[in-house]
Amino acid sequence: MSTDAAFWDKVAAKYAARKVGNPTAYEETLAETIAHLGANDRVLELGCGTGTTALKLAPHVKSMVASDISTEMIAIAEQKRQAEGAENVRFVAAGLAEAGADEGPFDTVLAFNLLHLIADLDEALATIHERIRPGGLFISKSGCIGEMNVLFRPLIRAMQLIGRAPYVRIMKKPELEAAIIGAGFVLEQSRCFTGAPESLYIVARRP
Repeated sequence: MSTDAAFWDKVAAKYAARKVGNPTAYEETLAETIAHLGANDRVLELGCGTGTTALKLAPHVKSMVASDISTEMIAIAEQKRQAEGAENVRFVAAGLAEAGADEGPFDTVLAFNLLHLIADLDEALATIHERIRPGGLFISKSGCIGEMNVLFRPLIRAMQLIGRAPYVRIMKKPELEAAIIGAGFVLEQSRCFTGAPESLYIVARRP
């Protein structure tokens, strides 16, 4: 996973204030995810940001551990949790290797807008596989930048050079699907939502 916690700490406040770019796709993502969750599920979310999604999903599960490498993101998430009185969610500042390591295996692991920010994707997926009980689910949504106009790539690089963007993996949908299958998962669903053709939502099961 990208270790650029400083970048995310710096942008945390702006990130929290920013409106969802595609509300329709976001609501569709929530609805589809909720359909795969159970009331007795123990859930781990990786890369939870400022906690909005975790708090929306929490009423549908037994418990949730939501993690992020940014302490500033987690601080904002914890403020939201306290304001909402969500007792079954715990926010932790941790990298992927540490998040939930002593609490698993989980029924479901979530990773929204995260996999394309990870340099060593194979290692990350192997760790995620370990966190899930046999028969459990890995649900992710990832930006497949390789599907976008090639002119977008030098823009990302330029922004990275001036500290305005983190590491971003340039991958296409088949590459992501193959990586998840290669980590030992069985794909149950692979789709996009309204107005977001470059963002791939995958539901995968650990056999």
